[in-house]
Amino acid sequence: MALMITDACINCDVCEPECPNDAISMGVEIYEIDPSRCTECIGHTNEPQCKEVCPVDCIPLNPLYKENHADLLAKYHRLTDV
Repeated sequence: MALMITDACINCDVCEPECPNDAISMGVEIYEIDPSRCTECIGHTNEPQCKEVCPVDCIPLNPLYKENHADLLAKYHRLTDV
């Protein structure tokens, strides 16, 4: 599943530079995650880096995007041309 950022986000700016897929950007009021680019860091690291650095734990799975490990790995390959 892709991740999402909830309205508990405090705009601390630590998640955006950690995303290896450039899936995180500033939205109208808080940071947002583009589900077409989010692989939960599969292909890059063992854990989603945005979740690792988030000080308020506001990055859960996005229930609207049900993807398994194989789907996320395929997305990684598509994004990186590997």
